[in-house]
Amino acid sequence: MPELPEMETYKLLLRPLIGGQTITEVTINREKSINVPVEQFTSLVLNQKIKGIERRAKYLVFQLQNDSNLLLHLMLGGRMFFGKEEDRPDRTVQVQLSFGNYHLYFIGLRLGYLHLLSHEMVQQEYQQIGPEPLDQNFSLHAFHTIMKDKRGGLKTTLLNQEVIAGIGNRYSDEILWHAQLLPERKINELDPDDLARLYESIQHILQLGIQQGGYMEEPLFKGDGKTGGYEMYVHSREGENCRRCHSPIAIKEISSRKTYFCQNCQH
Repeated sequence: MPELPEMETYKLLLRPLIGGQTITEVTINREKSINVPVEQFTSLVLNQKIKGIERRAKYLVFQLQNDSNLLLHLMLGGRMFFGKEEDRPDRTVQVQLSFGNYHLYFIGLRLGYLHLLSHEMVQQEYQQIGPEPLDQNFSLHAFHTIMKDKRGGLKTTLLNQEVIAGIGNRYSDEILWHAQLLPERKINELDPDDLARLYESIQHILQLGIQQGGYMEEPLFKGDGKTGGYEMYVHSREGENCRRCHSPIAIKEISSRKTYFCQNCQH
């Protein structure tokens, strides 16, 4: 599932491609991927300019000229592709927004969706989401404040979108490996140095993920050299040597998620 770095990469790459561009055609191949009748969706989206593209947690929001918003959550297996018809990946497209001869394809939206919402409705969707970990207001002090009353395990807490926004299964493993903390350690057992290290690792891994274009290998457009440059330190590397201590990477199921870690240098 795309996480904060992947969605931030999409945002940064899409802004110059479709920002200010007019949607010339709307194609809905799967009505369950949208939240209103096709006719209503089309009438409010067709001929609208993309006024802005923002990210919140794992969501992208396409802001339209008429103040409507398209809220995207790709969920598991979802992705996007931008290009001409002849460049389209050989995958089922659930929703397609056209900009003349170029199209933005929403692919793999079996669980994901593109919902048409007002600004107020978007804010309502965000109500239960925690702070953005790369926001300038997300200081070490703010992190301490958030964590001071928590009692759960580290992995489970990082996955909780109400605590911190945008971290999912992959990057939680990467962050905990970088911080040298075991995923089942309890938040309330951490000393100030552990918490400071965890905070720094959240910042470092997410920023690195964005700089390197996230982990998703499929390009956003033909010739895209940015997407998918991030190489996992620990996630999905069961049995491989830890890059820090060369011990084999272990795997365990935590909160129904496959969790990867080093038993030797994570404590």
